[in-house]
Amino acid sequence: MTQSLIDLNDRDFIRDPYPALSAMRESSPLIHDEASSLWLVTRHEDVKACLRDRRLGRIYDHVTTAEEIGASPQDPRWQAFWDVEKHSLLELEPPEHTRLRRLISKAFTVRAVAAMREPAARLAGELLEDLIEQDEIDLLADFAQPFSIGIITGLLGVPSADHRELLGWSHQMVKMYELNTSSDQAQSAADAAAEFDGYVRELIAFHRDEPRGGLVGELVHTEVEGERLTTEEIVSTTIVLLNAGHEATVNTMGNGITAFMNMREEWRHVVEGATTPAVAIEEMLRWDAPLQLFERWVLADDVAIAGTRLRFGDKIGMLFGSANRDPRAFEEPDAFRADRHATHHIGFGGGTHHCLGAPLARLELDVGLSALVHRAPEMELTAEPVRANAFTIHGYESVPVCLRPS
Repeated sequence: MTQSLIDLNDRDFIRDPYPALSAMRESSPLIHDEASSLWLVTRHEDVKACLRDRRLGRIYDHVTTAEEIGASPQDPRWQAFWDVEKHSLLELEPPEHTRLRRLISKAFTVRAVAAMREPAARLAGELLEDLIEQDEIDLLADFAQPFSIGIITGLLGVPSADHRELLGWSHQMVKMYELNTSSDQAQSAADAAAEFDGYVRELIAFHRDEPRGGLVGELVHTEVEGERLTTEEIVSTTIVLLNAGHEATVNTMGNGITAFMNMREEWRHVVEGATTPAVAIEEMLRWDAPLQLFERWVLADDVAIAGTRLRFGDKIGMLFGSANRDPRAFEEPDAFRADRHATHHIGFGGGTHHCLGAPLARLELDVGLSALVHRAPEMELTAEPVRANAFTIHGYESVPVCLRPS
């Protein structure tokens, strides 16, 4: 076991974490970080094993109490956020997780997702039509965000006209997943959760009175093993699908396009057809992962990671970005290669919590990248992209580009 010598909240580290992650990974497969009290899992094989290990859990209250496990109690000031998270797929374990996931999964079948390709392509084309002649756009705010939120709101049956409110709430709420959340950010997240909760409850009432299609309507009216979902379960499910349904894809698009713009030869490979967008997006997901850290509690006495025995109540942090740059799993991992075909990356998690929306995310990225390749093959950065000051949810605040340079 090695003690961490880096600050996971340091701005320079967040801007480019990979040199430090590489040093950590090569020094030890398991590193203890005193600041966060996390056991950091650094290597690909160990991260994948942890994702599949049912003795590790996202929550602990289905087997023990906060007092027994030594966890800090949830701050009651942010109760509105905890209330929304309580029934989130991300925060449940079987059998509750299994019950919810089984119901929702039908919206993400191969057939259901494939049916969304044409409307997604149409939306991407419409957005780019309005942007193509501008001297500069923000790839995130002007294209990736409205594109992704448009797709997920269509799937859920949520009015697309409300997308700015939804994005605002989402951006505020995901700050709670960081290691350095301030009190102001926590209050903002709780306020956003309360407003989001009220919004979804109104939507549920609307669908109860007059079903209009979409997944929210299905959640309202479908029975699971003879029982209907509660309003609280529908609220949490809708919010997590909206939040998770666009945050990762938007950040993957921003991270990936920035990589392409800095490595023009790889961009030319896709533009000229030597590599397809469907292949290239896998490298985008691997090379600069939109989710860098995923936490789990140790819920058994016999758990060992990379030969180190952990105690019941310990907490681990799986470093996805480090795992995706592990030379034991990828040849020349620090090189960005659009034609790598490395689908064994850890971009969508694994095990019980493998991303339910992975097929939809891949479709979004494929369609979005294809549209940019077709409509903006000469796209260029107009300034250095601004990295967001967040490690767990890893992306940029803005990616300024010109789609059609003169």
